[in-house]
Amino acid sequence: MKFIRLNMVEAEPMKFGEFKEKFPKSGGANVERDANDDGYVITYRKGEANEYVSWCPKAEFDLVSRPTDGLSFGLAIEAMKSGKKVARRGWNGKGMFLWLKPATTIKAEWCKDEMLKGLVEANGGEILGLGTICMYTHDSSERKLYSDEPSGRKAILTGWVPSQSDMLYDDWEIVG
Repeated sequence: MKFIRLNMVEAEPMKFGEFKEKFPKSGGANVERDANDDGYVITYRKGEANEYVSWCPKAEFDLVSRPTDGLSFGLAIEAMKSGKKVARRGWNGKGMFLWLKPATTIKAEWCKDEMLKGLVEANGGEILGLGTICMYTHDSSERKLYSDEPSGRKAILTGWVPSQSDMLYDDWEIVG
């Protein structure tokens, strides 16, 4: 079987010999290789109880790894699927980001929106709410058309839809 992996790791350049001395019982330390080989010490789940440290040759690491900025839209989506928040470097508003809200069951007793509540009740009291991309954004001028609230407040946009440039630019970054 073949797999494509996406995970966040901490990586630090380190020669194999130095890695073998510092982490003699970690993944890859028992492999025979030149002590001067360039590579990276990689820490998975840093600071967690199941933290794992290994070493990867530089050529292999460079082939499969990218910094958490300068990502394609596809990689940004994969990051959201793994629970990360993402943003475009070029967005105007400070602190704006996207996240994936997963699918969930909506119950009628939770609904404050009368239209939604009626739809849920007509479906037996529960309905599937499909997953969606949400945006934490700044207050938009469009919102002022529908509200007397002052501008400058933060807002949530449920069901964010990307533009052509959002999908084609490689300026996405993981922000949390």
